[in-house]
Amino acid sequence: MPFLLLFLAALVDFRQAVPGYQYQFPRDHFNHPEFRTEWWYYTGNLRGPGGHRYGFELVFFRQGQRRGPSPNPSAWRADDLYLAHLALTDIDAHRFRYYKRLNRAGPGIAGIAFEDRRIWNGNWESRWDPASDTQTLSAIADGIRLSLRLTPQKPAIIQGENGVSQKAEGLGKASYYVSFPRLEADGTLNGAPVSGTAWMDHEWFSNQLESFEQGWDWFSIQLDNHTELMLFQLRRTDGGIDPYSSGTYVAADGRATHLKRSDFELQPVEFWTSPHTHARYPIRWRVSIPGLKVALDCAAAIPDQELVSEDAAGPTYWEGAVTYSGSASGVGYLEMTGYTKAMRL
Repeated sequence: MPFLLLFLAALVDFRQAVPGYQYQFPRDHFNHPEFRTEWWYYTGNLRGPGGHRYGFELVFFRQGQRRGPSPNPSAWRADDLYLAHLALTDIDAHRFRYYKRLNRAGPGIAGIAFEDRRIWNGNWESRWDPASDTQTLSAIADGIRLSLRLTPQKPAIIQGENGVSQKAEGLGKASYYVSFPRLEADGTLNGAPVSGTAWMDHEWFSNQLESFEQGWDWFSIQLDNHTELMLFQLRRTDGGIDPYSSGTYVAADGRATHLKRSDFELQPVEFWTSPHTHARYPIRWRVSIPGLKVALDCAAAIPDQELVSEDAAGPTYWEGAVTYSGSASGVGYLEMTGYTKAMRL
């Protein structure tokens, strides 16, 4: 994103994410233009014919640029910028591909429409069934034709406490954060049938991180005992872990329990150095939650799942399919940011 647009976005008086928000669904699954930043994250693990394994990521971002009346009547004015990422990990072939696109709304090129229950950027889109919250994903890129129907196996959960996921000290240093922790996925990949499980995150906020926070490590965990976990740790520039790191445990019956930083430990045990950026990423972790008797080994499905930005202002990060073993087994996704430069959100 050009620096000038980021600067203009910072001048707009957007709302802050503060405790006490009254969530309203299905409306809150869609657009919140009064907040600066918003994203819809889909990740999952699939199996194709013969049990061939894949991981996928499809993400829609909205970044607010300006609000209020505009002297420019053009449909091309940049009230919001819409960024999208598509990635496919062919686990058994040890191949990772990713694609990015950046658009303004224009005459219907990208956007979020509650009335149509649709989120899209070009021919990448998510369509929602308002009666069931089933979501249909479709995305086409060079060598990728993905179509998935995602059916919730558990209701959506609200992450954090008091309606907010706090990321630092102070009002507004937080996000509103909703997840579907277990979605049954069925569809096609390049014309072949695939099925598996997926995870969906939706966050909206205007100002999350402090200047001393370098980035984060985020884990989605779907275990074979029908429980799920979301864990994130915020890494500080001094090498420490911020106390506002937290997580959520989702029991088999769908009940969610908030986890504080003191409830869990994330320990890196194996590293991979990117040949693209020379960043050093932990690709194997030990996950421990003593109070829940959880002791897991998290291992990247393949080492190279780094999305490299060609634009110096854009984020470069590692996000990919992982497997879990130990006290239980399962699959999920791992996201690691701030390893090439500090994240600024």
